Amino acid sequence: MSRPNTQSMKPATAAKKLDVYLPATPAEFQEKAITRDELAALQAEPPQWLQDLRKNGPHPKNLVAARLGVSISGLQRAGVGEALTTEEITALLADPPQWLIDERAGLDAVRADEQRVIEARAARNRPRRK
Repeated sequence: MSRPNTQSMKPATAAKKLDVYLPATPAEFQEKAITRDELAALQAEPPQWLQDLRKNGPHPKNLVAARLGVSISGLQRAGVGEALTTEEITALLADPPQWLIDERAGLDAVRADEQRVIEARAARNRPRRK
């Protein structure tokens, strides 16, 4: 692979920007630097392979976590280290295992606590009326 210039990016970076799992992309995508123009063209008019990947997967961890409603750390704790397909995600959502129920509850609790902290800070910073 030639050294990418400032107007190109590594395939891994391009895959992240496209929200696709790099090992599932075609070999020609994985083997060369992607220019900003090529990335823009892929985003504007995705080829069939990109449409299929976005629809069916396998999906990268960030999308798997978002679709399941858990954090990436939650996936790691559950031992889900590999990318999942849309079908696998749908199956987990249809019949959630205990780890998924627990991780969702834990994430809900964290978000509720974060909201409580935000509200407490806002109340503390409001000007007081005399």
